[in-house]
Amino acid sequence: MTATLEVAEGVGTIRLDRPPMNALDIATQDRLKELAEEAARRDDVRAVVIYGGEKVFAAGADIKEMQDMDHAAMIVRSGALQESFTAVARIPKPVVAAVTGYALGGGCELALCADFRIAADNAKLGQPEILLGVIPGAGGTQRLARLVGPSKAKDLIFTGRHVKADEALTIGLVDRVVPAAEVYEQAHAWAARLARGPAIALRAAKESIDAGLETDLDTGLAIERTWFAGLFATEDRERGMRSFVEEGPGKAKFV
Repeated sequence: MTATLEVAEGVGTIRLDRPPMNALDIATQDRLKELAEEAARRDDVRAVVIYGGEKVFAAGADIKEMQDMDHAAMIVRSGALQESFTAVARIPKPVVAAVTGYALGGGCELALCADFRIAADNAKLGQPEILLGVIPGAGGTQRLARLVGPSKAKDLIFTGRHVKADEALTIGLVDRVVPAAEVYEQAHAWAARLARGPAIALRAAKESIDAGLETDLDTGLAIERTWFAGLFATEDRERGMRSFVEEGPGKAKFV
């Protein structure tokens, strides 16, 4: 298997496993889509970690495989490529990327699909596709610009340069930088904490933010309002408010 899904403490870890650099060939892309959809539907998975192992997150697409594809072949494949990454982005649960070593090209695009990114202090991220005469094709031109802003995204995409962990943190490409040996541990802890939270409310928050970013403010407020009112039909809302009144904040145990 080029990737696996393991579950512990309510956290599903999608682990890339294609040595030596976790190159994202077609088989791995398709496997990612399968695992993302599985994580989305499984009740025992309440949060997700994307991890490439101790040495590397993912060094990008399999260039040797892509080199043999012509225009017609890529017209067909590009849709499936984007769908595999979008499946990760649309997991209706908190998702954190545990980034070690290189996260380049498709690897960086995969990290962009997470809600939160924890990077090793020796990590390097980037979108070097321009150096191959192409552009990012798995969401990089869109998700990167939305995350760090269009000017910085153009800097990274136009030059194809690698960004070290400290700069990635400064520009908002990653959210936390930790020692390399602690990346997975901290990512799992972040996910495990949210896995104990109210699952439907977390889904509502994620979908409200993500969908709201794609539309105007009034429509975004309508999306938020609909989810907010709908949560009053959940048992978690009853538990949360009752616990707050009786015990104080932060002590509710959700189902």
